[in-house]
Amino acid sequence: MHDVIEEVRLPAPVARPRLAVVISCYNYERFIGAAIDSVLAQRRGDCEIVVVDDGSTDGSWQVIAQTRVNALRISNRGQVGACLAGFERTTAPFVLFLDADDILKPGSLAHIIDRLDDKVAKLQFPLTRIDSMGRVLGAGLPALEDFRDSIGLMEQVLRSGAYVSPPTSGNVFRRDICALLPEMSYDTGLDGVTLFAAPFFGDVVSLSKELGCYRVHANNMSGQGKGPNADGIRKDLRYFSLRMKHLRRILDRIGHGRQLARTEDMYFYIERQLCAEIASGRRPGLRNVIRLVGRMRHQHMPLKSRSAMTMFFLLATILPPKKAQSLLAYRFRFGPRSMFGFVTALIQRS
Repeated sequence: MHDVIEEVRLPAPVARPRLAVVISCYNYERFIGAAIDSVLAQRRGDCEIVVVDDGSTDGSWQVIAQTRVNALRISNRGQVGACLAGFERTTAPFVLFLDADDILKPGSLAHIIDRLDDKVAKLQFPLTRIDSMGRVLGAGLPALEDFRDSIGLMEQVLRSGAYVSPPTSGNVFRRDICALLPEMSYDTGLDGVTLFAAPFFGDVVSLSKELGCYRVHANNMSGQGKGPNADGIRKDLRYFSLRMKHLRRILDRIGHGRQLARTEDMYFYIERQLCAEIASGRRPGLRNVIRLVGRMRHQHMPLKSRSAMTMFFLLATILPPKKAQSLLAYRFRFGPRSMFGFVTALIQRS
């Protein structure tokens, strides 16, 4: 299935691994060494690590080959294909997919493993934002609370198709959830149906402690600083629709009795549709804004966030399109936001 160009295999550890860390890398020569070191430095004999070079054209493989890890170099397959290639070379019951430009904090693996058991389908934790030099940019992404739940999250997914979850490096999946990867050929990333399906397979453990770091730099999507655009938002909508279609098949397969809401009626879909209209220079329809506000009651969202969201979309229905686009760019901004910043974006010249 994967065109393996080169592979490094080390003797299997004596201890039975409880957690596997799979690092996928594409042209991240500058960061991959730090990602690997952040795992190896924790000296966990019950953890296995596999690094996959996804057809990099820079010196990533040379860096990887110099470290003492199981590693393979394959022809470029994208993130899902690379992670699947690494997953197939692991045996642990739980897997963490670490992006090559991210790192784990000291002691994080012990903290994670202590909270895993057979009934856990997914564990999640926030990631501290850092820059290309490793300097802290801000608080965790996203802000998470400590809880263990499945029923509540299932209800949220059935109604809205999603729940608050961190980027790839902040998630640990049980092995049967990872078995969904071969079905995800339509997707470009792991932050999709695996997240949505997890509550239907077991408990989701959420931690408030920041156990890793998410690196913001010029080469990742969040670091580009170009602001939202209509085509990008419509692409999000297409992927969301495909993920919901896939999730429906999964729920039918496992015999889950409940049905997902219509994709077009879900909170995320309506919200992104409104954003696409604003990004296109059109005023969003008031009727759809009211629909969105009505669906907020099913979202685990602080009152402050609901109020800010409602005000934003109501303003977008009456403001000149250029002003609404400035507000949208501020809302999509990667970093801390405030009422002062919101007002500044509102009054700034277009």
